[in-house]
Amino acid sequence: MTFMGVLTETSMNVTFPTLMKQFNISLPTVQWVTTGYLLTVALLTITSAFLKRRFTNKQLFISAALLFITGDVMCGLAPSYPVLLVGRLIQAGCVGLTGPLMNNIILDVVPPHKLGTYMGMANLIVLVAPALGPTFGGSVVSFASWRMIFWITVPVTIFLLILGIFIIKQYTPTQHYDFDWLRFGVLALGMISLLMGFNIMGQPGVLIKFASYMVASAVLFGTFGWLSKYSHKALFKLSVFKRPVFLFSFLPYILLQYSNIGMNFMLPSYVQMVNGATAFIGGVILLPGSVLNGLGQPIYGWMLDRFGGKLPLYLGNTLFLLPVLIMTIMGQQMSVVLITILYTVYATGRSMAFGNSMAYGLKHLSRDEQNDANAIYGTGNMLAGSLGTTIIAAMMTSVHIPSFSHVQNIATGSQLAFAMMALIGVVNFFLFRTLFKKR
Repeated sequence: MTFMGVLTETSMNVTFPTLMKQFNISLPTVQWVTTGYLLTVALLTITSAFLKRRFTNKQLFISAALLFITGDVMCGLAPSYPVLLVGRLIQAGCVGLTGPLMNNIILDVVPPHKLGTYMGMANLIVLVAPALGPTFGGSVVSFASWRMIFWITVPVTIFLLILGIFIIKQYTPTQHYDFDWLRFGVLALGMISLLMGFNIMGQPGVLIKFASYMVASAVLFGTFGWLSKYSHKALFKLSVFKRPVFLFSFLPYILLQYSNIGMNFMLPSYVQMVNGATAFIGGVILLPGSVLNGLGQPIYGWMLDRFGGKLPLYLGNTLFLLPVLIMTIMGQQMSVVLITILYTVYATGRSMAFGNSMAYGLKHLSRDEQNDANAIYGTGNMLAGSLGTTIIAAMMTSVHIPSFSHVQNIATGSQLAFAMMALIGVVNFFLFRTLFKKR
């Protein structure tokens, strides 16, 4: 079910040029199909530690399936962009529930010395979706209609719902808790304000408005931290941030996700706008890298269990950084073939470092801390993805040099985004070094 949610999310990225024409909307507007989706997933993931203790696995799974089917139908019938967006937000409830649920079940039943391998297997299932999503979306748009993305997934989801009712079991007892609506609301408003601020970044004359959003976000996040010191209601515990093994695995984890979602959004749009490629080609360029990304997950997890964290994390980050540096240098003159090769190397390295960052952190936390850490990893994952799409979209359209054509401005904006990702790769080396030193 998580696969289905990620499949539709990644397949929508290649439909952006088509949606912009059909609904007469701009790139910063249409990217909310992805940004809003990931934000909603993040907000639900915040609650996963509470939901794990309060409801059964089967109840959560059935709720997720019904949300996905409802969103499918709304998006398939959407007469306007706002209806499509609302349908996507409803559909996001699926991944917001099933993603953490899958990880929590693994944490319930898998011993720590095998955790890397099994988390890798879970990541394989999830990351095959990005491998197929852009190609699936590009093919559907080219040969049918973007609406068929949703109608094709309806019967599959119904089948999974029936299957889950009979298969999913409960491994831990549930208890009644009072949910902390106040802290949840404050944190949600802080995240929304942060995304709204970055969404207008790059537009002329919005500096004061951008600063206002940033100040509001800082105040709300500070309020959340203050409330967390005195609240005894269930949400998640911030005390896990005091553990260096969590903090210095969490930071590269969200930076890698920020870069990944941003890259998956940018490259299909880049080859269509700069190279003049079709939506189908825009999806195909991500296929080789995404396939290796997904299929390599169990191997990368085994590397963590067998050799420890240094080999997969340092090697993965190196393979992540090198192609991004080449993209930065050649950002205005890349062919479709070169982009495909560079993305394949990039996706392999990012995949190796990303999943193992989380698995390494979880392996070195106590059972009591793992549920809260899983909630924070998941929330950071989705918020970083939302920011990645928002900021990359703003950077791609931020260059307005009068002597340049529209294509040249887009290529120059993309080059700036590649440079930012290269900086992330450099920062991650320092974070991983600190992780191993502090542990």
